[in-house]
Amino acid sequence: MLDKRNFYINGAWVTPAKANDFEVINPATEQTCAIISLGDNADTDAAVAAARNAFVSWSETPKAERLRLLKALLEEYKKRSADMAQAISMEMGAPIDLATAAQAGSGSGHIKGFIEAFADMEFESPISDDNHSERIIKEPIGVCGLITPWNWPMNQVTLKVIPALAVGCTVVLKPSEIAPLSSIVFAEIIDAVGFPAGVFNLVNGDGVGVGTQLSSHPDVDMLSFTGSTRAGALITKAAADTVKRVTLELGGKGANIIFADADQKAVKRGVIHCFGNTGQSCNAPSRMLVERSIYAQAVETAQAAANAVQVASPTENGRHIGPVISQLQYDKIQALIAVGIEEGARLVAGGLGRPEGLEQGYYVQPTIFADVNNQMQIAREEVFGPVLAIIPFDTEEQAIAIANDTVYGLTNYIQTQDPEKAKRVARKLRSGMVRVNGIDSKGTSPFGGYKQSGNGREGGAWGLEDFLEIKHVTDWQ
Repeated sequence: MLDKRNFYINGAWVTPAKANDFEVINPATEQTCAIISLGDNADTDAAVAAARNAFVSWSETPKAERLRLLKALLEEYKKRSADMAQAISMEMGAPIDLATAAQAGSGSGHIKGFIEAFADMEFESPISDDNHSERIIKEPIGVCGLITPWNWPMNQVTLKVIPALAVGCTVVLKPSEIAPLSSIVFAEIIDAVGFPAGVFNLVNGDGVGVGTQLSSHPDVDMLSFTGSTRAGALITKAAADTVKRVTLELGGKGANIIFADADQKAVKRGVIHCFGNTGQSCNAPSRMLVERSIYAQAVETAQAAANAVQVASPTENGRHIGPVISQLQYDKIQALIAVGIEEGARLVAGGLGRPEGLEQGYYVQPTIFADVNNQMQIAREEVFGPVLAIIPFDTEEQAIAIANDTVYGLTNYIQTQDPEKAKRVARKLRSGMVRVNGIDSKGTSPFGGYKQSGNGREGGAWGLEDFLEIKHVTDWQ
């Protein structure tokens, strides 16, 4: 069992101000795999003070030097990629191949993307081509509290820490207390690279404790949070008294609109995507909307695809899915599957209980409901597990209406071989991202949503700008 009680504050690993041990549970075994500490006000204050003291010098550090350190960070991250993957697999149950390629790999991908965007970014410019006497200056906002989730730990840590450090902010990171091990590895990487003391700080804790302390702290200039919509609302309220900037990346209930002219692999692709990372992705296409003329065949195809998904230990190689993160999450998913059955949806794959042969660990059967309507709870609530709801539609307008009939607006999906239809529908979907025919971004792109899916954008130049203030100066000579 790992002992990871210390925090990283002001360039050193330090003991907590007060003992408050917390067990990290391996979701595949339901056994304790590490002990961390949950911080309190004294720890948060120390980390914020360190970040505040480091801000002036770090913000004035030349761009070339910050760029050099980020490039060194990327190289050190690559050296530790196996350690990172093992930590992620242990703490959140990601199968080791997924933990290596997608989970740990997303971190190095984002670091590289931010390095490229930062190198190209101009921080001073005339207000217009014909007015050089007025200047726009982009400056770091200050001390940033960063609160990250357990489902894609390095994806979210790098999407927040790297752009903040790049533009000259200093940070206090609070990772999820139930999946903190990868962030501790990340802090070790920061330390090995030699960032100045106080530029990066890590304090473990829960949302009620360190999370609220960062959100309401008068010396924190900005709070960036990824997690549930409910928690995002509480953070926004806690931050209101200090009028700090708050950026939020929250939940989703993505619609995957499959038109009759979709390619033959569209349904299977949608099932596999929904179940990826054991369904624990905010941008999962968890509502499959199918044109009625192909609906019966689509349900059969989806059923076969779900039945082919294997569930197995995270330690095994392969393309299977692992457990969900915790007993709490397992119980929530089971309750929602039961609700779906009670609501009258047709269960065509999976269902209640663990998969056969997996009696220990928080394993969930890959589950599909057909004949769902958009007023059912399983169509409206984010399940955050391997559960797909299939809904029929008759017209393009009806599909758009169903897709938009949600409090969320993160990612929607369109499957059609008609380019004009794809563009027409994409323009009408109320979401921050639209993916067409299974094509994801080929480069750095903005990640974020509309409505209760949050605000702000992460990734590339858009992610850098979230951490910048805009200053307008006149009579520039």
